[in-house]
Amino acid sequence: MRVLTIEKPGLQSVLQGAPRTGFRHRGVPRSGAADAYSLALANRAVGNAPLATGIEIPGGQFSCTFRTETMICILGATANLALSSRPVRPGTTVPVKPGDRLLISGLADGMRVYVAVRGGLKARSIMGSPSTYLPARLGGIGRALQVGDDLALADDAIDEPQALPADLLIPPSTRHVLRCCDGAEFESLSPTSQHDLFERDFIVSSRLDRMGVGLEGPPLEIDSQGTMKSAPVFPGTIQCPEGGAPFILLADAQTTGGYPRVAQIIAADRFQLGQLRPGDQVRLMRVTPAAALRVLEAKAAALKSIGIPISAL
Repeated sequence: MRVLTIEKPGLQSVLQGAPRTGFRHRGVPRSGAADAYSLALANRAVGNAPLATGIEIPGGQFSCTFRTETMICILGATANLALSSRPVRPGTTVPVKPGDRLLISGLADGMRVYVAVRGGLKARSIMGSPSTYLPARLGGIGRALQVGDDLALADDAIDEPQALPADLLIPPSTRHVLRCCDGAEFESLSPTSQHDLFERDFIVSSRLDRMGVGLEGPPLEIDSQGTMKSAPVFPGTIQCPEGGAPFILLADAQTTGGYPRVAQIIAADRFQLGQLRPGDQVRLMRVTPAAALRVLEAKAAALKSIGIPISAL
């Protein structure tokens, strides 16, 4: 069933849902929502499975017209949200009628807005995932959304719509504290750079997409001249190339890399990477693996109350 028609797709808006797992040994990235936390919460608000397919909209500037009666929830970056000129409050379940026009504009804090539709959206499943991976045209509709695209409903509603607990709604910010553990090549940093990595602020550079985010700040000194034999990397891995500017990998990152892995963002904080935007301030906070596990367990307990498994992040 056709549920909506794209009028203004914005900048590379795509369909994202469950990640593509089990194929990293073949060089296939994970993909899925860059901010999986926001998409999972929005899905649960409309009664969907947490990993149901929704729309990821980077940079705002999006509009669509609904063709059938349904419910939606919008979360992620702060933006002006209106449904047929009526303001929409993020994180709430909003009934939609045929002909209603959703307009997203004026993105403020954060980078990506997520739209969940009750029942989820149909997408082409490749390697067990409907999520879009643009470089290989996998999943979604095989490309970014375009004007005139008609999107259809899936069948991923599993519950009645529900109100989201206020303490789970995390407003985007321009200042981010990201907890991380030492990476496999942390010791290749000079003592001064080991200190700077966790005690100095970095600024998000304009080098930003679904593969990774560049950071600007004090150049880090690497004793391996910034290169090494290729080794496994994951979303959240912080690499340090020869220029000394850290680079954080995101959902569409490659599966191996040849730059020293100086740190790893902890799993519980990884969703925040999807909301980094150029000019934001980032402070990395060093934690132990044991502390990272405790944080993850606490987040898992909080999300369990609304039916989101921690594996969805």
